[in-house]
Amino acid sequence: MNFKLNLVLNAHLPYVRSPGKQILFEETWLFEAIDDTYLPLLRVFQRLENRKIPFKLTISLSPTLVTMLADKTLQARYRDYLERKIELGRKEIERTRGTREEDLARLYLDLFSKNREDFNDLYNGNILKGFQYFQKAGHLDIITSLAAYPFAPLYQAYPKNLLGQLKVAIENHYQYFGQEPSGLWLAENGYYPGLDGIIAKTRIKYIFLAAHGVLLGESRPQHGVLAPIRTPAGLIGFARHLGSSNDVWDKDYGYPADPVYRDFYRDIGYDLPMDYVGPYLYSGNNPSMTGYKYFRVTGKTNIKEYYDPQAALIKVKEHAGNFLYNRKLTVENLQKHGHHFEPIFTIPLDAELLGHWWFEGVSWLEELFIQASTIAQLEFIRPSDLDLDAKYQTLGPIYSSWGTGGFSEVWLDGSNDWVYRHSYRALDRFFELLRRFPDETGRRERALNQAAREIILAQASDWPMMIKTGATADYAKSRFRSHVLNFTNIYESLSGNKLDTEWLTNLEKQNGIFPHLDYRIFI
Repeated sequence: MNFKLNLVLNAHLPYVRSPGKQILFEETWLFEAIDDTYLPLLRVFQRLENRKIPFKLTISLSPTLVTMLADKTLQARYRDYLERKIELGRKEIERTRGTREEDLARLYLDLFSKNREDFNDLYNGNILKGFQYFQKAGHLDIITSLAAYPFAPLYQAYPKNLLGQLKVAIENHYQYFGQEPSGLWLAENGYYPGLDGIIAKTRIKYIFLAAHGVLLGESRPQHGVLAPIRTPAGLIGFARHLGSSNDVWDKDYGYPADPVYRDFYRDIGYDLPMDYVGPYLYSGNNPSMTGYKYFRVTGKTNIKEYYDPQAALIKVKEHAGNFLYNRKLTVENLQKHGHHFEPIFTIPLDAELLGHWWFEGVSWLEELFIQASTIAQLEFIRPSDLDLDAKYQTLGPIYSSWGTGGFSEVWLDGSNDWVYRHSYRALDRFFELLRRFPDETGRRERALNQAAREIILAQASDWPMMIKTGATADYAKSRFRSHVLNFTNIYESLSGNKLDTEWLTNLEKQNGIFPHLDYRIFI
């Protein structure tokens, strides 16, 4: 029996860009993702293409991430960031000379030096060109998400808001890639009944769903999650295959937990004195990651053993083979029980898992394609390779997400529920402004466009998630409050006809995402 693998990488970061000259600590989230994931991924694609190894996958690049990757100021800051990494690497080689750590220091220095070469010489600072090249070559589907990555089920009372965010995302995608996206990544696979009707008002053709969203849907799916479904509004839905995901994601038994792999959390930024590593950090006097990590997972112990890249590479090959074996085993069991259809395994992963959180993950992906090329009955696909107009079972998915618990508890609990009353109040006021000022010009038009930006940014699902997990919770609270306050100031200024042009100009510079945004898109 033939089978297909529908691999989906979701790449997203919240919009962080300081109008000042100094690099914010939070901007390093983007720089780490470029270093650890995006540039290494592009090198894997290039090697596969050079070797004529067939590969296909889908990658979702969120509008906030795309905008930051294309930003000249952030590109310049990434160059400065890389220079510090490289300078630290040279110091580390001297400090560790003659020890086991020296070879590892050289490994990282070579990696960062290669990143500098690719970023400057191959892409001239804009790595979006790399992804666009592989899309045109037929290897990638590049899709989008809602504009600032809101968790859609918690905004279902504001369908015009969700449609407006989707239209902004589509326009942004077209601006950078020269074509509209055919698919949509819903933040955290968050879906509620009726959302497909909003999406269907655009030319989006397919979405991705949590497994139980389909399995517990209005009717029983004929082929479980191993075949696409058609939603009531006509979209194609691909449900996550849990077995495939758990091979990679499971925190205790997933591949990244293997003892031979590099330990993400053990970093010289925490191990060495601040007077040594401090000049290379962006976190003030607080320890933080440098990217120089010398130890392996080892096990559930604080006594870590040194990382061995060769042993890790052997394990990568083993895990790639195991992943493919497990999928073949599922297919054999289907045949054994009399199922005669061509299964499609949909495997969504956070892109930053590969390379960043799981250092060897990019190599695992490369090995996956290499080993798969020898399996005649296996084919990697993109959704656009399928006949999306074909007859698929119509099924209404339920309210669902791939977050902890399967619904909304990450984005709505006692720690973060307060954000929604402020967000909803701001949305009510925003739509009031649209009714009062449906077609403005000049300063009012600028103010209404900026009001739309602030409303969009306030809804990012990143803020409640950070508050819930406690990771940079103070920053998330500050960002959310600032966007709501900025919007409120615009609302009150327009209501009182007392708009401060200088203040508005500074705000446009500070939060200037989606520069071509027209507030009328929400009407």
